[in-house]
Amino acid sequence: MISALKAQLPQARFLGLGGLEMEAAGQQRVVRAEDVAHMGITEILRHIPTIYAKYRQLIRAIREQKPDIAVLIDFPDVNFRLAKELHRQGVPVVYFVSPQLWAWKKSRLRWVQERITKMMVIFPFEQPFYQARGVDAEFVGHPLAELPLPSSTRAEYAVQHGLDANRRWIALLPGSRRKELHANLPTMLQAAKLLSPENDGYEFLLPVASTLKPADVQEVLQQANYPAVHLVSDAREALHHAAVSVVASGTATVQAAVIGNPFVVVYKVSPLTFRLAKKLVSYPPEIPAPVDEHGNLPIAMANLIAGRRIVPELLQENFTAEKLAVLLQSWLSDPAKLADVREDLHALRRGLEAQKPGETAIDRVKMAVLQLLGANCV
Repeated sequence: MISALKAQLPQARFLGLGGLEMEAAGQQRVVRAEDVAHMGITEILRHIPTIYAKYRQLIRAIREQKPDIAVLIDFPDVNFRLAKELHRQGVPVVYFVSPQLWAWKKSRLRWVQERITKMMVIFPFEQPFYQARGVDAEFVGHPLAELPLPSSTRAEYAVQHGLDANRRWIALLPGSRRKELHANLPTMLQAAKLLSPENDGYEFLLPVASTLKPADVQEVLQQANYPAVHLVSDAREALHHAAVSVVASGTATVQAAVIGNPFVVVYKVSPLTFRLAKKLVSYPPEIPAPVDEHGNLPIAMANLIAGRRIVPELLQENFTAEKLAVLLQSWLSDPAKLADVREDLHALRRGLEAQKPGETAIDRVKMAVLQLLGANCV
């Protein structure tokens, strides 16, 4: 975003909270992202004084330097607070990547209506959702849909990771957090055993997220007593080459969808968390989302975008090794069924792309910023 705006406004200055790449692009980092990036309740509680001090430092910089416009990206817990201060200062606010207020925390919709000048959304149904509620919103396309498919051939990938190119590969994506790893991977491995009891039927790819320690992954593999898993680093490449995949609910499901890999969505949380989620989550009329036979709303973004269940979901007590193995086997033994899922996913990808050929989500957000700045700044 910084690079795109600098190309149009070479004299522009950029300040705010950011990482090293934003600094390299030209941002004056008032607050370093790594100084406030803490995960886990105890970690956050321990660092609250520092986090709050950094937040006040950012507010002071806004008041002193009086920016002409603000671009906030995702990160709702901090950015909605920033938007309140920016609105108070008379600074137009462009918000890129909407928080999922349409699913829960709908009370925050009032904050969007009051504080956000322009909402730039990455899912098609979000534009009518916001527009029907008085918010100036624009669908800009999903950045993941803009990425080219991995260029490596199957043979090259097999050599790189010690795989048998004559076998079928199944990708396992248990999530990017340690808690998700321990909740989801053991059941995935049990299903792998059922599918390939002698380790000679299929080969399994396990992309290791950068947020996970390899030792944590090895611990789960050892406990499951199933070493026949190939650890890889690039999730997109694994999804591209796999015949099918098993993906924990989250951003990875969008990755699998835009790559066109048939996948099963799985997730497991504590019983209390699941009961609370079922009570709190509801979808607006813009998202046709019928419940399944267990009374569960769909959670996979692919199903929400399509308005129907194009990929199966195994949630909570329905996420068992036996059910997962049966589902995968039914797909792998039926090429026509797999082809139908791939066609649905290809259509979904087309729906996530920007409206004009060659235009990116960043291009659309950049134009919104330039229009709000006005002709004098351009």
